[in-house]
Amino acid sequence: MQGLIPINVVIGDRTYRIKIEPADEEVVRKTLKTINDKIVEFKTLFAGRDMQDYVAMVLLWYATQASLGTKPGITSAVSEALTRMEQLLDRP
Repeated sequence: MQGLIPINVVIGDRTYRIKIEPADEEVVRKTLKTINDKIVEFKTLFAGRDMQDYVAMVLLWYATQASLGTKPGITSAVSEALTRMEQLLDRP
């Protein structure tokens, strides 16, 4: 975990502090923009009770795209960064 830099990320209306490789910062920030843009899009298209509903919709959209073999706006570098983020979040 040496060489990791801490960054604050915002997903929906929540802020998270994560540590990433400096080389991955741009990719992570682009991914966050895609996620937050999709949340805004779903908020305008669908009725939801709270932010959790919209985050769940984005998660479903992303998982569906991944199962179809397509990830619009997400490169393999972004996919790898997301995998690393998931691993960091899964640590006890």
